[in-house]
Amino acid sequence: MNHSKEFFTEQLAYIEENIKDLTNLYISSTPIQERLKHFFNRYILEVEGLLKQNRNHAVISFYPMVYIGTKVTVFYDDEEDTEDYCICFPDESDPDKGFISFLSPVGRQLLLKGLGDKMSLKIPTGELQVTVKEISYVGDLFGLERRKKEA
Repeated sequence: MNHSKEFFTEQLAYIEENIKDLTNLYISSTPIQERLKHFFNRYILEVEGLLKQNRNHAVISFYPMVYIGTKVTVFYDDEEDTEDYCICFPDESDPDKGFISFLSPVGRQLLLKGLGDKMSLKIPTGELQVTVKEISYVGDLFGLERRKKEA
């Protein structure tokens, strides 16, 4: 079942309620030269725009960019290979399952990138040229993971 609109509405409330802690995490996990002045404001505006654009639809069926709760498939241009990353909140991060925090180095770079965007993905060993190939909703998986942890 796709509860994407509810997921994004709850996400906005969560960010608003936890903005101080999230901002502290962002500042502590992001090198000074990579920090964006209005990081959370921009993200909130983009999510509000997504919800507004889909207000007359039962579910959101198209994701024009990477949000928390989406899976992004990146194509490594030089290696001609793909990899999936599920972008999540820090407490849902599980890199072995492909769940990466939106505040992680890779998650931060992918957040709000658009379908088809080409970029240099900075990793500890250098930079990789990648293209955003696919974006899909996986937020229901995070709720499932949360329920498993609570059980």
